[in-house]
Amino acid sequence: MRNLLLLVALLGLAGCMKVSDLASGAEYHLRDAGFLDHGRTERMASRRLQQDSFIYIAQGHFVPPGHGYPRPNVVAEEAFKGFVEYFPLVRRARQPAGLDEAMAEARAAGAHYLLYARFAYSDDRIGTLEEWEDQEALDRLGTDRASIQLMLIETNTRYLVDTARIRSRGGFLTFYDARPQDLIGPPLHDYARSLIGVGR
Repeated sequence: MRNLLLLVALLGLAGCMKVSDLASGAEYHLRDAGFLDHGRTERMASRRLQQDSFIYIAQGHFVPPGHGYPRPNVVAEEAFKGFVEYFPLVRRARQPAGLDEAMAEARAAGAHYLLYARFAYSDDRIGTLEEWEDQEALDRLGTDRASIQLMLIETNTRYLVDTARIRSRGGFLTFYDARPQDLIGPPLHDYARSLIGVGR
């Protein structure tokens, strides 16, 4: 009798929601609870761009405070991977650059917008046996954290179109051998999607 009631309840739930909705809901709650990687983007404006906008992506020289030094230009590389799916006209700087230098490069390339990023915070916690042997500190165990700051600037007028802050944290199920720079790809992909107004 108990099995029959459970079957009826599952069939009732299946009739209310699609399986994909159930899966995405479960994934959202696992991310929010800290079991999976989680990223949150805070945009200061809600302006949308046309899909044929030419965006030049650059990263500043700033070295983030915290533990763990991310490789140079990693934000620009990850942003390029996320933006190229939605904006066909995307280029990125080969190396970190100052804001004025990046703006000059964007104008020389003929870009409409400059996406200028910096890795504001990086905390690479102990996630492997080798890292434990190097640090041996209980307070360093846990999930990685990262914070990125973005500025979207119109190249002709130097008008600040949008600013955003992305904060990411690792999950307890995915923290093994992870680094803060591994967390920034999906939120940058979501930011690119939000700039053209496409939902998840």
